[in-house]
Amino acid sequence: MRWLVFLALAVLVIVVLLPRVSAWTRRMSTDGTARRDELVKDPVCQTYVVMSRAIRSEVGGATIHFCSRECRDKYSSGERHA
Repeated sequence: MRWLVFLALAVLVIVVLLPRVSAWTRRMSTDGTARRDELVKDPVCQTYVVMSRAIRSEVGGATIHFCSRECRDKYSSGERHA
């Protein structure tokens, strides 16, 4: 009998918490946190790199992403192709 009460309580907790957890995960994906793991293309060597690990540089008000400091320096010096 005791396990039946425990089981009913567990089901109630799951039914109450599950919608809140799924709503929280949907909010996390729409507030920009998921975007950080997008792939971006390096304009110099054409390599794709994860945005959160990319080297960033501001050029003309736009953010350019690079796979390495070397590619960033090549881009800054005018070399566009590897």
